[in-house]
Amino acid sequence: MIQHKDHFHGSDLEKIEKIYGIKKEEIVSFSANVNPLGISPLLRETLASHIDAITTYPDREYTSLRKCIAGYTGTDYENIIMGNGSTELISLFIQIQRPQKALIIGPTYSEYEREVSLGGGACLYYPLKEEQDFALDAADFTSHLNESIDLVVICNPNNPTSGAIPRRTMRKILDVCKQNDIFVMVDETYVEFADNYEEITSVPLTAYYNNIVILRGTSKFFACPGLRLGYAITGNRDLTKEINKRKNPWTINSLAAISGEIMFRDSDYITRTRALISRERSRISEIIMADGRFKAYPPNGNFMLVRLLDDALSSGMLFDQMIRQKMMIRDCSTFPFLDNKYIRFCFMMPEMNDKLLSCLLKTESREAGLPPQ
Repeated sequence: MIQHKDHFHGSDLEKIEKIYGIKKEEIVSFSANVNPLGISPLLRETLASHIDAITTYPDREYTSLRKCIAGYTGTDYENIIMGNGSTELISLFIQIQRPQKALIIGPTYSEYEREVSLGGGACLYYPLKEEQDFALDAADFTSHLNESIDLVVICNPNNPTSGAIPRRTMRKILDVCKQNDIFVMVDETYVEFADNYEEITSVPLTAYYNNIVILRGTSKFFACPGLRLGYAITGNRDLTKEINKRKNPWTINSLAAISGEIMFRDSDYITRTRALISRERSRISEIIMADGRFKAYPPNGNFMLVRLLDDALSSGMLFDQMIRQKMMIRDCSTFPFLDNKYIRFCFMMPEMNDKLLSCLLKTESREAGLPPQ
């Protein structure tokens, strides 16, 4: 198992407040990767009118919500499994599959390895190569697949690289996995931000393959991390039945279920989100790449990975300098296969992005001081 170092997560503002003496309310988190538009206006306007829903139990099957999600994602509602955030579904899936050996494409989110390890399994990593801009070499990757592997884990678009695997390539991976009796878990947390969403999402493949489960949530795109509303999509009805059998009833409260139905139907909010992220992603990528001290990798999510080319710069230094300006970026030295030459930040509203860029591009090549005591 790869040893993961401690780091500040996007939700660790209380720790930042304690160490740096900056009120958490004043910190703009470029580390959390959450939609800068905030929650759906339609949700904000209408949720209060549904407050009486908490006086009764929600539908145990969440049929109305699943049908709403099915319409949003373009699948059959019978393929939808609800969960208390995607993390619950990751845990349930791992408990059911009990993989003895999992292959994870990295660098990526550490929760996958944690869950496999808790289930008694071992994890191997297939490292994406920096010289290929962290894009997946599908032919080389599939050559490493064999019957000793039970599970393949793919984050698509990937966190932290923001690279994406097109569906035509995912289909080739699934074919090889099928031949070797390997199940594939695809985390699509960030796919809704992608310009070429229709070319990336693997949801259509669930109609043809029974060895794939897709995970999604509402924390990032719909800016509702506190709602804890996640869902999975799979055409494997045996898996669906097993997860629903093991899952505690009513893990999603009534207001969360109603919120989901409202959000997924707010088409104006969805369109504005995609347009905003698309504009800022393109604009910021060009600005960063024009500075010879940085290398930006082609982003598909609502964030980008940047390599520091100046020997005098480090991720820790930049984190420290940014947080003193009340902006929190991600020091990526804690990810497998990355070091202190990588940072990640998400795209916020244009004025905040300009503030981040101004601070980043004016960074002096010097060692940062220690946080104030």
